[in-house]
Amino acid sequence: MRAHEPTLRTAYAACRRINAHYGRSYFLATRLLPARRRPAVHALYAFARLADEIVDAPGPDPSGALGELEICLKDALAGEPTPHPVLPALADTVRRYDLDPGLFTDFLASMRMDLTVTDYATLDDVAVYTHGSAGVIGLMMLPILGTVGPRAEAAPYARGLGEAFQATNFLRDVAEDLARGRVYLPADHLAAFGVDRERLLHAVRTGRTDRAIRRAIAHLVAHTRALYRAAEPGIDLLDPVARPCVETASRLYGGILDEIAAADYDVLAGRAVVPPARRLAVALPGAARCLAARVRTREPARGA
Repeated sequence: MRAHEPTLRTAYAACRRINAHYGRSYFLATRLLPARRRPAVHALYAFARLADEIVDAPGPDPSGALGELEICLKDALAGEPTPHPVLPALADTVRRYDLDPGLFTDFLASMRMDLTVTDYATLDDVAVYTHGSAGVIGLMMLPILGTVGPRAEAAPYARGLGEAFQATNFLRDVAEDLARGRVYLPADHLAAFGVDRERLLHAVRTGRTDRAIRRAIAHLVAHTRALYRAAEPGIDLLDPVARPCVETASRLYGGILDEIAAADYDVLAGRAVVPPARRLAVALPGAARCLAARVRTREPARGA
């Protein structure tokens, strides 16, 4: 490691700060993992956030910035110095857990879609984006979390849960995404309720969300809840000490859907956020389950 390159300790600390600042619910759930696994999760989150910042707050050449990020990632994976402070930690995580580099290629491909694609006609079209933006994150997480059986059995559920998280973000961030010129909600599902981009924009301008928009959002909330239910069996396929973390993350993110419903599906008036008291109420039982799982996993070692 050259003198000017950030140390791994510094890189992982930077990743942790990014996760704590931007991903409150995600960071809270990560605290339920064994301490030795947390840095890798922070590294994945920080890298994803780095790419998000490029496409969501673009400079004069976001495509070039993404290309530079990909080159820097390849350099970091090859052990070369990089100007990005989080990449040494990410490269160490990739090596430590033998992550598939192709997953990062898929992720960056979806990030590039944000620079050119502003609407999605169908759920299948949305799924192309969410595979790379979120499904692959679930697949990256699997080696870090660990499984009780073949990883391939847990992979579809991990991918599905990542996509459920992303679908939740789409519903929470409709107004923010509109301000960036994007609509991630499938046009055909919106059209079934008489809703299109112009109707959404009119609601934002006037500050009035009409009944048709609320019905469309309620429909998509129900669809997203189904994604969570489909992914839920995968939690039992994880290492027991990782289950409380993932279960808590699922409940916290699912809580955003509850907040949207409580606001009568008006996602344009403000960002749905799970209140701190509720986050704590979800996290505390998860902490108890986490402690119990760690005790159980130590028992065989003491008896051996």
